[in-house]
Amino acid sequence: MSHVRIEGLTKRFAGKPPAVAVDDLSLEIEPGEFVVLLGPSGCGKTTTLRCLAGLETPDEGRISLGEETVLDLRGKLNLPPNKRRIGMVFQSYALWPHMTVRRNIGYPLRARRVAREQSRQWIEETAELVDCGALLDRYPAQLSGGQQQRVALARGLVARPDLVLFDEPLSNLDARLRDQVRAQLHELHTRLGFTAVFVTHDQSEALALGSRLAIMRAGRIEQLDTPQTVFEAPATEYVAGFIGMSNRLPLRRHGDGWGLSPQGDEPPQDIAGELPVPRPYDEIAVRLRPDDVQLAPAGQKPPAGGVGLAAQVVDAQFGGRHMDVTISVACNRLQARAALTGSQWARNLAPAQQVTAWFPAEAAICYDSGGVRVEVHPTATTVGA
Repeated sequence: MSHVRIEGLTKRFAGKPPAVAVDDLSLEIEPGEFVVLLGPSGCGKTTTLRCLAGLETPDEGRISLGEETVLDLRGKLNLPPNKRRIGMVFQSYALWPHMTVRRNIGYPLRARRVAREQSRQWIEETAELVDCGALLDRYPAQLSGGQQQRVALARGLVARPDLVLFDEPLSNLDARLRDQVRAQLHELHTRLGFTAVFVTHDQSEALALGSRLAIMRAGRIEQLDTPQTVFEAPATEYVAGFIGMSNRLPLRRHGDGWGLSPQGDEPPQDIAGELPVPRPYDEIAVRLRPDDVQLAPAGQKPPAGGVGLAAQVVDAQFGGRHMDVTISVACNRLQARAALTGSQWARNLAPAQQVTAWFPAEAAICYDSGGVRVEVHPTATTVGA
């Protein structure tokens, strides 16, 4: 395990103007932490990982692993990857096809000239950790995708590195294998406690694996916190949208309450219910997850504590115990979920059907015009009261 410190990391790629992939990024990772870099393509997460690994040379910055500085551009220090005591698990597995599993796992040990007997012991111990002990004499072509990824994981861990780096290692697996390998990786980290940095664009992976999540945007960290905090209290509207709150309702003050901002010059559509938003705000954006938005027959009032809107069905898809429904509210498209348990009404939803959409007021997270979360205090005067 190793403490990791990144200070002022900046990486530019040539162009007119140059593209800034990582922008003055600083981050500290405690020993044994599993930090996930999460964000869309182009946000800088993979470039940050490659700079940590020594596979990319930044323009500015300093990186320390434990007590050792591995990168200090002012001091003209930049240790190569084989001197950084890191393990790396790639998206593409990157196994040598002509080598057995045993030799693939042991490759980092040969590169570091670990004694043969010590190497054999570490290979077998690590293979057992990832449930590959019976595969040591096979070749990669004889393995399934999940088995190959477990071998790649064993190779990343076998040399007892100070830091393990994961570059979207589960993205090439099918859904069932992805869930299985993710669970095994979480269990392995719980048992071994290695320090890790994991890059992904998948919020489910990030929430399941991370000790902390670093949500990245344009080369900077937008929010750094525990998965629970990021999920329950996204600091900005950008984070909310990326962490699964895909529904957005632009609201502005209308009379004594709030109205849903329509497209064009039409008047705002009134909403039924109260939102705990302090009075000074005239415009807000409400973010909701699809399973927060419920449906009821047209004209039906929302339950106590609910906020209701008149809506029209655009599309409805069977989802097992619920219907996944796309609705239009004043030309704003939302994703909703209608439970099927004890309800025949939801099974017959059809395009152009008028419905009532509603959500619990406490499920809404509100953001100001700058995209910053509105702090709601229990004593605040609420709009619509």
